[in-house]
Order: sequence, then structure tokens, then C-alpha cells
Amino acid sequence: MSVNAPAWLTARPIAHRGLHDRGAGVPENTIAAASAAIHGGYAIECDVQRSADGEAMVFHDAGLGRLTGIPDPVASLSAAALRDLAVAGSSERIPTLPDFLAAIAGRTPLVIEVKSRYDGDLRLLERVAELAAAYAGPVAVKSFDPQLVAALRERAPGIPRGIVGETRQDDPAYAALPPSLRRALSDLLHFGETEPDFLSWRVDDLPCAPTHLCRLLGGRPVMTWTVRTPDQRRHAQAHADQMVFEGFLP
Repeated sequence: MSVNAPAWLTARPIAHRGLHDRGAGVPENTIAAASAAIHGGYAIECDVQRSADGEAMVFHDAGLGRLTGIPDPVASLSAAALRDLAVAGSSERIPTLPDFLAAIAGRTPLVIEVKSRYDGDLRLLERVAELAAAYAGPVAVKSFDPQLVAALRERAPGIPRGIVGETRQDDPAYAALPPSLRRALSDLLHFGETEPDFLSWRVDDLPCAPTHLCRLLGGRPVMTWTVRTPDQRRHAQAHADQMVFEGFLP
């Protein structure tokens, strides 16, 4: 089993949702946040959701409320309508993934997290894979959903793929998942299907068996999220190969 984990995956600290500063008018997951990360010499992590007409939109939440004040799901609006929405009261708009890729233009590595409802819908993953395969810069794709990562393995094996994970499933969103899937997620029991090239694990759950064994026996790097405090940074340095950070400059 070969591992497609290029050195750039861990060469630079990774700015969580870009190098954002809402108070300075640079919201998360915007082209301004990406530009700030590039200027600072950091890699970028972003999130994508699917629009009503099938485009990958760079946005974290399933709902628009927190960042736009509109009480609708991202998936209920077209890409054109979403691109017109101001983010957090700034001059920035919600970018499409093609717009985001064009703005970065290979100047720094990008890690794309594909959001999922764990319902077997592969359309967003397929769109992201299409765009990533055509992109000339360093790019990797990751998801919490092992079905998406397994599909990426089958359809685009050349794109570095990762699993996002956490051991303590204290987010209320996990309550809707069956116990068998929850155990598979926390214990990496889907490894045979996904064969991830890297892991992206919650910093407060390190060290744990999945990350330790992947680093020790599998040669797979571990990035860890989201590092916000000095203690978390020390923890990341001890138990991971790179950090996804927020709220300070490494």
C-alpha cells in the first residue's frame, strides 16, 4: 500500500479557514483570508458546502445564519445567489471553490475539507475531485465522512486524501449517527476502505491509538486541529507533524 503524502502537507503551518480576523474585516473562508495566509507564508485549510445547483462553495456551516444573518441552508441557494452574500458584514462574498482556487493560484498548499451529512450523497465530493484534479497547485482533500474518502480513493487516487477525526465525540451532531459508525470514526475502523494518506485529528484528543499507529507503522503524517493556545501548540509539536492553527501567528 503506497502513501501519497507529499512533503508540502507538513512543510508549513496551516491557517484554519485561512488567516482570518473578523474584527479586521477578514472573515473565515474568504479570498481575503486566503490572501492573508499567502502573505504570511502559511498553507490554507478551507471548507466546502454544496449549493442548490451543484457548485462547491467555500463555507463552513450548513446554515447561512452565523455569517450572513440569513436563516437558510447553503444548499437552498444557487451559487450565483450565494456569491452575492456578504460574509460577516464585510466586503467579502462567499466564494465558489473555482474562484478560491484561482485566487490562490498555486502560491501555497491548500487542504479542502468536504462537508457531509453522512447520507451517501457523493455529488459535492465529485465536484471537488474534478476541480482538484484540474488544479495546478498543491492540493489535498479531507473529510470526516469515510464514505467520501473511500470514493475519492476510487475515483481520484492521485489526489492526497485524509480523514478528519476526533476520539471524544462530544459534538451533538454525532448523536444522529449509528453507534457502529461512531466507533468506526473514533477508532479508524474504516482504514481498509479509505486508506488515507494523512490524518487530521483534534488536538485535545492526542495522543491516541489511530494517530500513533499511523505515524509509527504507516508512515502517514498527522495534522492536528484546531490549535489556539500555547498549551495546544506544545501538544501539537509533541504528537503531530503539523498544526491547523487559529487566532495567533506561529
